[in-house]
Amino acid sequence: MIGKLKGVIDSYAEDSVILDVNGVGYLVHCSARTLQELPRAGEPAVLSIETHVREDQIRLFGFLNDIEREWFKLLQTVQGVGTKVALAVLGTLKPSDLAAAIATRDKAMVARTPGVGPKVAERIVTELKDKAPAYADVDPALVRLSGALDEKRAPQPISDAVSALVNLGYAQVQAAAAIAAAARSAGEGAETKTLIRLGLRELAK
Repeated sequence: MIGKLKGVIDSYAEDSVILDVNGVGYLVHCSARTLQELPRAGEPAVLSIETHVREDQIRLFGFLNDIEREWFKLLQTVQGVGTKVALAVLGTLKPSDLAAAIATRDKAMVARTPGVGPKVAERIVTELKDKAPAYADVDPALVRLSGALDEKRAPQPISDAVSALVNLGYAQVQAAAAIAAAARSAGEGAETKTLIRLGLRELAK
């Protein structure tokens, strides 16, 4: 099985690239974001590869790094998610943003992906909650807060402050992260207006 390819970009198509490796051109399917970050034709490139072998074909999927490749495989464990949807998700969200969305059950962020409706987004954040890689870039306090918000267990001032920031146009994950930080600095018993003010300050950093 092919796990990595190192060569020169030969040409691009809408959803793929041909990578010339010592005179052999490999057709590699990539997400839109990966294609945007690869160099121009004629320049060297390295891709992590996931090989799919079927009775009638062999398809190569390319990624900027091994983490993206692991997310590609993980996403396909979700019911209703195939290679096309998995690539679309990774073309819309960076792995760190996807991890944050899953950790905080932010269905709306996942649903920004073209072709991913609310039901599939719900399955992704639910089914990958425990399977997803460690949320290295996600504050544990944010995960706890989001879980409390999801189950309507968060203190009223906190849930009201998050709602206020969402109404101002911030994404749920951004609002929750800002209010989590605000609640830590303000301490228990902080009023909604205080949390909003500190949350906005966090977002302005």
